Amino acid sequence: MTTVAERQGITFKGGAVTLQGNVVNVGDTAPDFTVLANNLTPVTLADSKGTVRIISVVPSVDTGVCDAQTRRFNEEAANLGDVTILTVSVDLPFAQGRWCAAAGIDKVQTVSDHRDLSFGLNYGVVIKELRLLARSVFVIDKNDKVTYVEYVSEVTNHPNYEAAIEAAKAAL
Repeated sequence: MTTVAERQGITFKGGAVTLQGNVVNVGDTAPDFTVLANNLTPVTLADSKGTVRIISVVPSVDTGVCDAQTRRFNEEAANLGDVTILTVSVDLPFAQGRWCAAAGIDKVQTVSDHRDLSFGLNYGVVIKELRLLARSVFVIDKNDKVTYVEYVSEVTNHPNYEAAIEAAKAAL
């Protein structure tokens, strides 16, 4: 049986929660993952190789902060050029697709980690108690090096959008 790394350090609505998976740090080679697109096709890190990636992680697109986070990165995408933006959650692909259509999201690709938590475990963002992903943002350069990491300390708070966007611009 495989042991999954666990750590404390973030809260959800003020209560401590346990994060599962491997911590990712600036300078690391970005871990691979397999998630599902809204049409159920697999999406991996290699699919966007050669571009700068912003990976925006949210617990569920159907909540206020997650909605705002995904919309903000969708708006910023127009000014970023050759940047791929993924929003990862454990929402079902069908729900993500429905939400994107209703919200007019057309520059950010929503992907689902519901099947086996491949992204969540490889990036250390699985909330053990809820089987949701913790709010976080990762920027990965064209050579798969992690250039920015934010694990948001309170899951219901917004990430530092400006810092993530500046990191993406610096990686271009």
